[in-house]
Amino acid sequence: MKIYTGTGDQGQTSLFSGERVGKDHPRVATYGEVDELNSVVGALAAALPAGCRAEGETLQAIQADLFRVGACLATAPGPELGESFADLPDERVRWLEKAIDRLDAGLPPLRQFILPAGHPAAGWSHLARTVARRAERRLTGLWRAEGTNPGAAGYPHVRVYLNRLSDFFFVLARAINRAEGVPETPWSP
Repeated sequence: MKIYTGTGDQGQTSLFSGERVGKDHPRVATYGEVDELNSVVGALAAALPAGCRAEGETLQAIQADLFRVGACLATAPGPELGESFADLPDERVRWLEKAIDRLDAGLPPLRQFILPAGHPAAGWSHLARTVARRAERRLTGLWRAEGTNPGAAGYPHVRVYLNRLSDFFFVLARAINRAEGVPETPWSP
C-alpha cells in the first residue's frame, strides 16, 4: 500500500463516511487534534522513567482509545459504518476515572496551583494534558459548527473521555514527579 495517494493535493480529504471535505473543515481539525494528542502520548510513553513503566500499558490503552475517537470523528454523523466508528463505550470513561483515582491515591493533596514542570516525562504528561484540552475545545466547536449536540452527533462519551483524559495526564505528571523524587513547583502570583 502506498503512503501517498495524491487525492488530497487540492486541499480536500475523505471522511470514513465517504464525504469529501476541505482539510480545514472543523471535523478534520478536530480529529487532527486527537491525532496530535496520540503522538504526544507516544512520546510520553517513550519518556517514562523505569519507576513508572507500569503506566506504559495504561498509555497504550489510551492510544487505542484515541484511535477509536479519531475514527469516530472522521465519520460524519448519521451513517452506520460499524462498531469501530461508533462512540466510545461509557465503560472507557469509568476505566479512566479508576486510573485517575489509583494514581491520585498516592499523592499528597494539592494546596495551591503548581507549574507544569519537573521530570521530562512529567513535562510530556503536562503537554498531553493541554493538547487533550485543546481537542476538547475543538470538539465543542465542531458540534457548534454542525448545529448538533453530543447525543445527536452520535458520540456522547467522546467529550467526557477527553475531559477526563486531561485530568489523568495532570495526575500522572504529579505521580511521575513523586516517583522520581522531583518536587512540585508551586505557582507564586
